[in-house]
Amino acid sequence: MSSLKNMDTNSRREFLKKAALAGMGTTLGPVVIAGTNEAAKRPDNSLPGRFTILYTSDIHAQLYTHDEFFWENGKAVYRKRGGLAVLKTMINHFRKQNPANTLLLDGGDYFHGSAVASLTEGEALIPLLNDFYYDLILPGNWEVVYKKKKMLYDMGHATAAKICANMWHKTNDADNGELIYPPYWVKYIAGAKVGFIGYTDHLIPKRQSPAYSEGIRFEHADFNVAKYIRLLKEVEGCGIIFIVTHMGLAQQVGLANNPAAEGADFILGADTHERVRVPIQGKYTKVVECGAFGSFLGKLDIEVEDGKMKSYTYQLLDVDPLKYPVDKKLQSKVDKASAPFREELSKVIGTTTTPLVRYFVMETPMDNLITDAIHWKFKTDIALSNGFRFCQPLAVDPKKGKAEITKEFLWNMLPVDSEAKTGMVSGKQLLDWLEKELQNAFAKDPSKRFGGWFVRFAGMEVNFTIGNEFGKRVNWVKIKGDALDLSKEYSIVACEREGDPDDTLCRIEKVKNPRKLGVLMHKVIEEYLATHSPVSPKLEMRATATDQPHTLLTQLQGTTYEFR
Repeated sequence: MSSLKNMDTNSRREFLKKAALAGMGTTLGPVVIAGTNEAAKRPDNSLPGRFTILYTSDIHAQLYTHDEFFWENGKAVYRKRGGLAVLKTMINHFRKQNPANTLLLDGGDYFHGSAVASLTEGEALIPLLNDFYYDLILPGNWEVVYKKKKMLYDMGHATAAKICANMWHKTNDADNGELIYPPYWVKYIAGAKVGFIGYTDHLIPKRQSPAYSEGIRFEHADFNVAKYIRLLKEVEGCGIIFIVTHMGLAQQVGLANNPAAEGADFILGADTHERVRVPIQGKYTKVVECGAFGSFLGKLDIEVEDGKMKSYTYQLLDVDPLKYPVDKKLQSKVDKASAPFREELSKVIGTTTTPLVRYFVMETPMDNLITDAIHWKFKTDIALSNGFRFCQPLAVDPKKGKAEITKEFLWNMLPVDSEAKTGMVSGKQLLDWLEKELQNAFAKDPSKRFGGWFVRFAGMEVNFTIGNEFGKRVNWVKIKGDALDLSKEYSIVACEREGDPDDTLCRIEKVKNPRKLGVLMHKVIEEYLATHSPVSPKLEMRATATDQPHTLLTQLQGTTYEFR
């Protein structure tokens, strides 16, 4: 790529004009320089330096220390991790090691995923986020759940800078199709000018209830990332460039192998809650992702020479309450945010003798509990639940032999309390739908992967081959033990997705006799637990693959990465 110095005067002027108008809207608003006084003087790039990026993502509004799942020697292990006040102490510890040259970033999905968040539409989380003094944040796929206006409010009241280069106001809005957030952010630090470009998942309107993202248009990152990399290098003069993404690890590795990402030094990823402990080297750049629920902190140390990255060290660190005591100031804010709801949310609604966990890609004990409850309540042939990924586990107390399920944990499992909806579908519709859902989870083109896990169900068994082509993955399906009959009609029940057509249910289109049942899913789960506790959900081989173990823990294939 030629530099501006080698351009003739006219072509240089034309490039700058196009960059300003086409790349950043009609104003210079998206160009955000951190530190006005620093921006006035160019750094001395001859001086070597070192800066640190501390990175969180997918906290999902988890306020307190909780159980966390680890996979060691083929077995599940549970330890206490996380808690915002523990995370704050840990971040302060590392900030003190390099106070002038440490940046704190969050990769999205902060404002949603717990009872306190849902019941306040994210507002209770705003002062807690600001207490961390984040430098930069990104909207995740769940930031839209309270809809556009509330997303703008919650994100807007955060003191951190915000970036996202692929979320636009729809052109029929008064905002005339402009980017919702600045596309990039620039920081002078440690003798380097560093640029950050932001992207969230372009598949949000399909992954989630369409009504959530109404008024927002999305594009894949490869739509304009090459343009912004060039702009940061040739106009801003950045020597180091990060792409900050909330797209899921498969999509992020796909982007790292995409020529559009050439020139970026790192992709700081999020969304699939993966725990990348060694950066994944793509063809054009490297990728990391740093877990979820505030259980982990990514730490990237960059050594700078001549304004560019000379070397780096990356660590994924446990947010361990035994190593880092709670920050008392933030803990008091957390307790205050929780106080109005504490009595109701602490009520025990059932017990389990097996851990409730949702980390497996194909089938999980937690979702078997949920779909069993729906199946029990409505007596349909099949009960469905989306392939949710969020929710920390609930481990069993070895002394008591059980764990208590509270209303608060129910909100963690199902942070959107949707209405149950039923209908009739043919066996052929089911088969075609399953092929689409497998494509969503395992598409060979990473840009087509939803980032969520495979759909969950009760009353049905499915066997498939992940490595096959789209439309040829399903090997067999059984409904209540019998082989799927393509011409037969089956009754199904799932949760209503706001904004879907009336005859669409759990992304199955043209459902016959669709009918809302006037019952919310939380009520269903509470009734089931009241009747069946203690429950003991486990993996039952409801969904199996011929080419991957039943305990598959990641969508990403073809690299050395392992979830643990």
